[in-house]
Order: sequence, then structure tokens, then C-alpha cells
Amino acid sequence: MSRPVSRSRAVLAAALGVALTAPLALTAPAAATGQYTVSALKFTVQAGGRTCTIDADLYRPVGVDSARPAPAVLATNGFGGSKNDGSTDAIGKAFAQRGYVGLVYSGLGFGRSGCLISLDDPAIDGRAAAQMLDFLAGKRAADDGTSVDYVTLDRPGDPRVGMIGGSYGGAIQLATASVDHRVDALVPMITWNDLVYSLDPNNAVGARGVPGAFKWQWTNGFYLIGEGQPLLQPSLDPSRINSRTCLHFVSRACDTIRTLNSGRYPADRTAELLDYARSVSPVSYLHRVKAPTLLVQGQADTLFNLNEATATYKTLKAHGTPVKMIWQSWGHSGGLTDPASGELNLVQGNLESSYVGQRILSWFDRHLRKRNVDTGPAFAYYRDWISDSGSRYATADRLPATGRKLYLSGDGKLVDNHRKVVRGSRSYTNWLNPTSHSESSVAGLLGVPDPGPYDTKGTYLGWTSEPLGRTVDVVGAPRATLRVLSPKAERTQHSGDAADKLVLFAKLYDVAPDGKQTLVHRLVAPVRVPDVTKPFTVTLPGIVHRYEKGHRLRFVIAASDDAYLGNRGIKPVTVVSAPGDTGVLELPVVPE
Repeated sequence: MSRPVSRSRAVLAAALGVALTAPLALTAPAAATGQYTVSALKFTVQAGGRTCTIDADLYRPVGVDSARPAPAVLATNGFGGSKNDGSTDAIGKAFAQRGYVGLVYSGLGFGRSGCLISLDDPAIDGRAAAQMLDFLAGKRAADDGTSVDYVTLDRPGDPRVGMIGGSYGGAIQLATASVDHRVDALVPMITWNDLVYSLDPNNAVGARGVPGAFKWQWTNGFYLIGEGQPLLQPSLDPSRINSRTCLHFVSRACDTIRTLNSGRYPADRTAELLDYARSVSPVSYLHRVKAPTLLVQGQADTLFNLNEATATYKTLKAHGTPVKMIWQSWGHSGGLTDPASGELNLVQGNLESSYVGQRILSWFDRHLRKRNVDTGPAFAYYRDWISDSGSRYATADRLPATGRKLYLSGDGKLVDNHRKVVRGSRSYTNWLNPTSHSESSVAGLLGVPDPGPYDTKGTYLGWTSEPLGRTVDVVGAPRATLRVLSPKAERTQHSGDAADKLVLFAKLYDVAPDGKQTLVHRLVAPVRVPDVTKPFTVTLPGIVHRYEKGHRLRFVIAASDDAYLGNRGIKPVTVVSAPGDTGVLELPVVPE
């Protein structure tokens, strides 16, 4: 039988340790198919030049031994969590019940594991996880001498192992697989592709060298959780103390956060720090990942939006790595306190009765048990407008392409033909304080009210379509090509500090016949315009949304958003439209 787990954690820590820590969805739990034993273990590992201890639990199904070995599942926690989280230890339980050996551990810098928090750095966190693979392969023992000889081996020293987990526990899978090709299957959930995009996004296409708009609420929430570890774990291992720039993170992570909080982007410092954030992100090492990967990303997620999983999917596919992708309903920004019926809930154990759960089981059956099973389509997405939970997922063999074009008319209309564009110009200006609201980033995690999205008159521009003659299903990331005039920004954009470049926020509303506006999942696209004298293209966050017949689409660019740091100084903006020269909005629309 499994031993009880402790869940006594501060409310904010529990919320920000999300990954899979909160209830995901509620349906009748699947019955356990087998019993298991649990052993608490410690491992002394070398990680990033430090020696530290990893705290782990080993789940062994009854009946599994050297004569009857089984594949293994390796997992760790989301940020701020530990092996004892309700959902992290649920992974060990769920797969042990289904005949897999489970090894669940507290990630470096969390729970009772040592070392500093290093943002799932492959050279540190990935190498530490590789030492867990050595244990599963029978190549090393735990500190108390425990060893295993009952994990299926592909060859001596090579255990058959899959990994699963969410958020911080998702990126560690890709980091591990990039440094150790013994991993056989991955299921990264609601995780990132590029921390630069996640924490300081610039949605302008081709703006790689230009910093974005700092996502200060999300970033500082997680930073405080990391720095507040003594409140969660008394008597910390000395290897978890950084005596230089901050308490519990590696120094370069602290320097990066401090630079972002400063609101300045000096060329001689910013590039180096953002390069660090990118270097510990999958975007920098996916070319080394060969393990078959099932990506599961959440539609309700302003921290790691659908574009992150899409970027990972395209990169893995381009390198020939077997990969499939699911866009489920829940993410960091929704589905935690009011989950959708029929969605995956590892805590409840509904793997067999949820679509995503069935796909995960098939993925591991195929790649760990080597069974000839169908692992499902290349792409699947949840549709919240379908009432029957059994058919809420649609599937496709490829990602939808942007195909429908709408044009920004000078009279504020969004028209379907450039010949309908009316010549004209309109202007807005920013204030020194934010005047638009999309979200309070941690409100959904904490279960507290969050005011509806709004924009203040005179600080934004909007273009609205005619009422739709039929339903329109948008699946994917809309794109907008824009040209703006801002003499003040033009004068300051070459100052040597990228903070002087123009910032704006693009978003797409659904306007009901009664005038009520909905900002889908509160998603916005921050843009720091690379060169205000030239047209630029913006990729908005991906969505799955049905615009009902009679509703209208509304495209908005706003001067600010209170979840981000925005413009430095007042920078008025004018948008000019003419039939042959105007902004264009492109939508990935699924055919009827």
C-alpha cells in the first residue's frame, strides 16, 4: 500500500507549484489495476559542480521482479512543489497501478532535494535526472544501498523509461532527453519552449534580437516562491543557499530577473542575460531530443500559451523526432478550480476515461511496452462549445493554416475585402500608468476574483467586423500585419536602450449581439516594435474558439496592459488606412 503524503503547504506556494498540483477535472476515477509498494530513497548526485541530495520515492508494482521486469516512469514536480504534491505522487501511484515501476523525485532546489534552482538547465537538472536513469538501469544504488534489477532493459545499462509531468516537470523531460538518449518516451504538459518568450514576450515576427514586454506578475510570483523556500522547507540543505546574488536560484537566473524588473534593456547587458534564459530552454536543445514526444498544452494558459507547444512540435518534427500534440482545456490560467468534465485528472486516476489519459496510456503502451497500438492523430484540440464530453476533441493530421483575411479600415471596421477599406487615420496615446487590463495573472490559481478585461478610451484602437453570417471556428494563432506612425518612438528607438522602442498589445475579442466583449482566455500579444518606420507582423497567442453566428470579431491594439511592463515615456500612435495600404488580420479558420 502507498504511504500517506503531506500536503501542508502555503496557499500561494501550492497555487504556483501548479504543473499538475491542483484538481484537473472530475470524472469517475478508474479502478486500480494492481497494488504496489513505496520506498523513500535518497541519492547523492553531482549537478552543476555541486554535490547535493535528491529526495525520491520508488513505486514497485506487486509481482514485478528480475524474472518479470517492467518499464519505468520517471517524474518530478512543478515549480514550487515536491514529490509529495497530490499530483506528483499521483503519477507514481497511477502508473504503478498499471504495472509500471515509478520513480518520482523532488526537483533540484525543491522539497527536500538539494542544489540551487536552475530552471531545468540540461547541464544541471538534466544531468541530475540522468543519474536517476542510472539507478533504474541497475548501474548505481541509492544512498542506503537500495538497487533495482526489475526494470526492463533495452540493453545493459539502458532502462526502458518514459517521463511525464507538467510545467517545470514538463521541461525537465526535454532537458533530460537532450543529454541522455536512454529516455524512450516523453509526455511534457503545459510547459515552455523559450523562457524569453514566456517571461518577456515579443510577438513581432522576426524580432529575435529585440526584447519584449516583461510579464512581471507571473515572473515575480514564481521568483518569490523560489526565494521563499525556507517558509516551505525548514532546515534547508546548505547546497540550496546562494550566498552571492540571491538566496535559492543560480546567479544568472537572479541577474536576469533583476534586469527584467528594472524596465531597462541596455544593449551591453540585456542580450547576455536573455541569451542565458534561452540557453536553458528547449528552443536551444530540441535538436538533440530524439525520444518520441506527446505534447499536451493548455488553452487556458497565459504563462505558457499554445504557441510554445506549437514551436516545440514544429522543431521536433523538422528534426525527424516522432511527435504529436494535444491542446487540452486547462492550463495555468484556468480549469484548476472549475475543471471541464471529462478532462484528464491524474489525482482522480481517470486515465482510461479521459481523452488525454487514453492518449498517454497508448503512447506509453507503444513506446515502453512495445505494443502495436494506435497512438492517435498528429493533432487534437478540445472544443468548449461541444456539450457532449465524449466528443469534445477534434482531430487533424496537421495544424490549421492562416487562411481568412480581414482588413483594417480607416473608419474602425474590420472588412473582408481590401476594396471596402475606407481611407482614414485614427490615433491613441499611452499614459504613464497602465490603462488596459487583461488579467491578474495568479488570480485563477488562487481562486480570487479578477476584473473583466477592459481598455480605457483614447488609449487603444479597435476594428470591428459586421455580424457573422455563420459560425466561425478559429483554431491556431491569428496574425496581424500592421504599420503605425509614432514620431516620438521614431526619435528614441535608436537610443541604445531597447526600452525606448514602441510597445503595444494586440488582442482579439468576441463581441456578442448585446455588446458584451470576451477576450478569449484573456490572451494578449505584447509587441516591442523592432523599427517603427517599417511594417511589422504580429503572431497572436493560439486559441480554439467558436465565433457564433451574429457575433462580431474585434481586433484591438492597446497602449498598455497592467500584467506587463510597457512603454517608457509618452508615445502617441497613429494608424493610417487606405484601400491599397492597410493592416491585415489573418485567421486560421477550420472549414465547415
